[in-house]
Amino acid sequence: MPEAPVELDVSGRSVRISSPSKPYFAALGLNKLQVAEYFLSVGPGILAALKDRPTTMERWPGGVSEASSLVSRENPEGDAFYQKRAPRGLPEWVRTATVKFPSGRGAEQVCPADLATVVWMVNLGTVRFHPWPVRAPQTELVDQLRIDLDPQPGTGFADAVVAARELREVLEQAGLTGFAKTSGGRGVHVFAPIVPCDFIAARHATIAIGRALARRLPQQVTVNWWKEERGARIFVDFNQMARDRLMTSAYSIRPTQAGRVSAPVTWDELPSVSPDDFTLLTMPDRFAQRGDVWAPLYATDPAPIDAALEWYDADAAADGGAEMPYPPEYPKMPGEPPRVQPSKKNPANWP
Repeated sequence: MPEAPVELDVSGRSVRISSPSKPYFAALGLNKLQVAEYFLSVGPGILAALKDRPTTMERWPGGVSEASSLVSRENPEGDAFYQKRAPRGLPEWVRTATVKFPSGRGAEQVCPADLATVVWMVNLGTVRFHPWPVRAPQTELVDQLRIDLDPQPGTGFADAVVAARELREVLEQAGLTGFAKTSGGRGVHVFAPIVPCDFIAARHATIAIGRALARRLPQQVTVNWWKEERGARIFVDFNQMARDRLMTSAYSIRPTQAGRVSAPVTWDELPSVSPDDFTLLTMPDRFAQRGDVWAPLYATDPAPIDAALEWYDADAAADGGAEMPYPPEYPKMPGEPPRVQPSKKNPANWP
């Protein structure tokens, strides 16, 4: 006999959780209902991270186990998948917004306006949320600069922390205020509220800031797109600011058996924390004691990216080209260098 669903009262709205006892993080002994309860426990934080932002859902409808995996070209039989378009049959209270993909095609995405929508997304199997750096209805204007400090082989979280602390100073030099969080993995994410601008400008500002950081820490940080050139350094993944290249939201769950979450942290505590400190089991108590550590992010006045764009222009003037390769699924972009890794350059057509 099928298991009866559970109805949760979320701020006065009834949200159904189907198969509530289905194992979802079996290694932690947690079921689907408990995952929904986790998001309720950090409700103000997850809603602040997603509110009015078109959001891609990373759905794990069968839960997260050692055997589960994400669908990809190399793994078409995977259990989990990204859902970019809003599913059919939405409740009338679930809002959507139109976004445009790099191909130029548009799509309607779920755009959470309340915590009930977040819990409804969890019922679909969403454990990790990927919000756009825009707010509806202005979905062509970026309002957050998001910088991904990605450890390369031979480096780890401690190295990302060193880079993040130096990045904070670079952002201040550019007139921006940065806020840090763990990625849920080995990396660190730094967000800064900005005066809304287009995607290309936001990406160029990120490239310039990444270059400034790499100049300060040349042995520890790189902006080199090609893996063969990065070495054992922290990579500033500037293409995470390209259209539809989205970063994990604060309080999202990394779909691994450990159930780590992407945790906002203060700059003072960043050097002393570990990604393992923040999990489905530990974050509810931290949130109950501290609240949303990123509340100051949302209260900070946005700043213009003019200084960073001036740095970008200066780089262009100095070496004749500041643009960097775009992700492979993008059409050819203006000013972009050829998408050929350095070891495969042909001197005959690329001096």
